[in-house]
Amino acid sequence: MFGLTAINFKPYRALFRIRFTNTLQYRAAAFAGLTTQFAWGFMYILAFAAFYRSNPGSFPMEFSHTVTYIWLQQAFVALFFLWFYDNSIIESVESGSIAYELVRPMDLYSRWFSITAANRVSRTLLRAIPILAIAIFLPRPFRLVLPVELMRYILFFISMALALGVVLSFSMLIYISAFYTINSMGTRIIFGVSADFLSGAYIPLPFFPDTMRFVLELLPFGSMQNMPLLIFSGHVYGVAAFRGIGIQLFWLVTLVIVGRFWMSRALKRVVAQGG
Repeated sequence: MFGLTAINFKPYRALFRIRFTNTLQYRAAAFAGLTTQFAWGFMYILAFAAFYRSNPGSFPMEFSHTVTYIWLQQAFVALFFLWFYDNSIIESVESGSIAYELVRPMDLYSRWFSITAANRVSRTLLRAIPILAIAIFLPRPFRLVLPVELMRYILFFISMALALGVVLSFSMLIYISAFYTINSMGTRIIFGVSADFLSGAYIPLPFFPDTMRFVLELLPFGSMQNMPLLIFSGHVYGVAAFRGIGIQLFWLVTLVIVGRFWMSRALKRVVAQGG
């Protein structure tokens, strides 16, 4: 369906490795981002700590769960936040150089998907390991608490892979929307900020009103960073974790199918001037 059967994955794995290796060279930018994530992490934790001191029992998450959630969020910011776009993709559409992409013997959706995945994974590796290594040894109550159950690690990594897939497939929809606009900056800002807020990037979803939280958990936003971070922190476990992973898998498949269908329609609108 939509070209899936005709895809040879070898070129896209090679493209992933090339872009992954290239992005790893920007260590100075990663270090600057690292210090930023520590600053934001401490700021969030101290803000939550002030509220928890007033009445700890009135909050839907234990403070240790919230702290763990925040440190994981800062460590994997490049993996899950929607505003990490690949500007080269947007520029290729807006400048018209997309014509060169179309003559290559590669599936455009898979090419963009591979490039975006490589950028996100490489940036995450440069930041995540130092942040997690330091956060584990911080004094209580500001320490990242590691799970003791092996199953929680397994569910976390499965959920994290699916969450990345959902984020990538949702980002693809934003890229494709650039075919319909002269300048996609407004679209990127609106959808990026809105999706980050609704996925728990600024306030964890358990803090939302019950009705809103229930709806967001069923939408693709709840299948992004929300699910893996809640599983690792211990707030979601057992049947609820398996249910959440099932919803993630559903949205990953759905968004990829919708994205491929929309791209096939959008490419019919492309007009290259000048022969």
